[in-house]
Amino acid sequence: MGGRNLSLWPDSVWTILFDDMQIPLFPLNTVLFPGGPLPLRVFEPRYLDMISRCMKSDSPFGVLLIREGNEVGPAATHNTGTLAKVVDWYQGSDGILGITAIGTERFRLLTTERQDDGLNVGDIELLPDVPKANIPDQYRSLPQILESVMNDLGRLYENLERRFGDATWVAYRFAEILPIDLEQKQEFLESDDVSAFLKRIDEVLHK
Repeated sequence: MGGRNLSLWPDSVWTILFDDMQIPLFPLNTVLFPGGPLPLRVFEPRYLDMISRCMKSDSPFGVLLIREGNEVGPAATHNTGTLAKVVDWYQGSDGILGITAIGTERFRLLTTERQDDGLNVGDIELLPDVPKANIPDQYRSLPQILESVMNDLGRLYENLERRFGDATWVAYRFAEILPIDLEQKQEFLESDDVSAFLKRIDEVLHK
């Protein structure tokens, strides 16, 4: 991208943020997974202000899948989402701000309120990371398939950390790449059962 890379957050910022546990929310028609990229074009004033504050304070925003409504109006969301941090930005020729964010940790939304500017903020609790696990023997072909696909996905995936030996990471990348129904992706995000996750991915690939 034509923008500048933003530095990673110091531990002190995370400590301050999660002591408060309130974050701005960005309802979207997408499911963001930990470790995955999220390209966005931002034009609504409430979200421009949100992104500006997040970039200045090196703080995250929360991405939640819309259950009812749409991205530019009132929306009801699922309660499980993923924190996102901005890692790159650019100004498009049309003047619209473009950003790339990376998913970090899953969270559960506890309460939400709508600010005067229309931005939703919410109190959250972080969910435990899905434990790392080796790829089961019956799915040992999946990392090779994923690597081949990612090599053809262009710039968005070029600098992404790659952990092909981690079953959870492999499952997350397939879930975001494959043309799976959004509600199914949301189920994957909420699940801690990596074996069932990989089984479903394998079934989709071999239909």
